[in-house]
Amino acid sequence: MTRYRVIWLLLLATIVGALSSGRSLWWSFAGALFSLIVVSLIWSWVSINWIRLRRRTLTRVAQAGQTLEEQFVLHNLSIVPKLWLEVRDFSTLPDHSASRVIGLIPGKQWRGWRVQTICRERGRFVLGPVVVRSGDPLGIYQMERAIERAHTILVHPATEDFREFPLPLGYLPGGDTHRRRTHYVTTNASGVRDYMTGDGINRIHWPISIKRQRLTVKEFELDPLSDLWILLDLQREVHVEAEALSDTDNALAPTSRPFVLPASTQEYAISIAASIIKHFLRQDRPVGLIAYGRHREAFAAERGERQYDKLMEVLSVVRAEGEVPFHRVLRAESPALSRGATVIAISPSADLSWSAMAQHMTRAGLRMMAIVVDAHSFGASQSCAPLVGALAQAGVVVRVVRRGDSLATAIEQPATLAASA
Repeated sequence: MTRYRVIWLLLLATIVGALSSGRSLWWSFAGALFSLIVVSLIWSWVSINWIRLRRRTLTRVAQAGQTLEEQFVLHNLSIVPKLWLEVRDFSTLPDHSASRVIGLIPGKQWRGWRVQTICRERGRFVLGPVVVRSGDPLGIYQMERAIERAHTILVHPATEDFREFPLPLGYLPGGDTHRRRTHYVTTNASGVRDYMTGDGINRIHWPISIKRQRLTVKEFELDPLSDLWILLDLQREVHVEAEALSDTDNALAPTSRPFVLPASTQEYAISIAASIIKHFLRQDRPVGLIAYGRHREAFAAERGERQYDKLMEVLSVVRAEGEVPFHRVLRAESPALSRGATVIAISPSADLSWSAMAQHMTRAGLRMMAIVVDAHSFGASQSCAPLVGALAQAGVVVRVVRRGDSLATAIEQPATLAASA
């Protein structure tokens, strides 16, 4: 039974005693208890009012494995001291412990604290809301008030840097011009047009501008051999999740545990895709992404920071919830890919049917690379060795990534059938 109910029962008992006996002592007890209830109620109300909480998140976009830092400042705006305040944070970010119990805050003073959290999962999370609770010194009444709105934070997948990426060799001596305009400067100049606000000075064609007596800029087209496509397998049935952290690791504080990729083929595959996107967009290569999760996600091959943000946002929230087998994904998407483009297929599936589709795409003039996430190392029963052998015989560049591997090291080194067995 809570304290305020006990006080109310005592007040009721003293009133009954006073009415039945008529003695002044009972009325004195009743008056004292009633005064205690009123004072406690007013004290509790004052304790949660005239306060202001400022929450500063240093970034709204983080990356798995990095540290998210937040700063909190709690102000007492009144001249009345606050004996104690409990700040409860309802953020959905894992291991984010921003809740605090703050002691005495004198009038017109403030208290602050800092929270650092290692982002261990990719996704979109909510920071907040924050509820402040306080009460009277005897703990008879407690009140709470929401004083901070919630906002979201996006955690990108973990990535690794490649020293060299083993792209397949080209099969064509040169790129056939892809008749598609682009605002990027490429080696394929296709024509000229009048200058428009925002065009770069380096695109101005000065001889024609002088001849026409007005500024004229060059237009460019994309080279299909520079396009790189990532096809990511998100079929639910082929992905495997192994045991998480050991008991020893779980015993450590969240901020003390080293970051490791979750033991899931889904997380490994998505981190591989994110690492490749980061690597080639840094080299100013146009990168596209196709993935069949709950919905079809398809993004045309483009360059730049905007493309990086779009693709990383998708990889942050996508889940292996697809129903379409990977070989059907390859069959459906391959006709739309330009001849000579590079395709990197990422899958944990050991089904030989998608190796046959990879061979077909190679014969169609696409440069194929397969990155197989070895589901057997995550607890699956089927080995990927037959698939790796079939892909290698089909002329596809193959890499195998197993649980616990460094992604960069596994992809930079050739796969071996013995290790895959």
